[in-house]
Amino acid sequence: MTLHFAAARSTTGSPIARALTRRAIGRAANDNGGETDDRMLHAALRHFAEHGLGAARQARRQAEQAFFAGDRQAYDWWLGICRTLDRRLAAQFDRAVGDIANGGLDKGA
Repeated sequence: MTLHFAAARSTTGSPIARALTRRAIGRAANDNGGETDDRMLHAALRHFAEHGLGAARQARRQAEQAFFAGDRQAYDWWLGICRTLDRRLAAQFDRAVGDIANGGLDKGA
């Protein structure tokens, strides 16, 4: 009986080795790119400590109240906190406010 030797595959290219290795960590999903100043970051973290996972939605509600009260400074502050905690939620809200400010007209269409 003849025996044939089959060499093992390269360990770097084997499917098992690829499955067991850790993937390189890319950019964090919540990395906003350093656009937030320290004062805003501190306020956002404090707000998060007080409201937990719903902090971004709470900041959005505060921004909404400030917008309808006509307080632009408070609106910008709360939208900044919302943006620090959840950029997508803040952008969605800012677009909605822009639509309201423009009389409900969508200029992109």
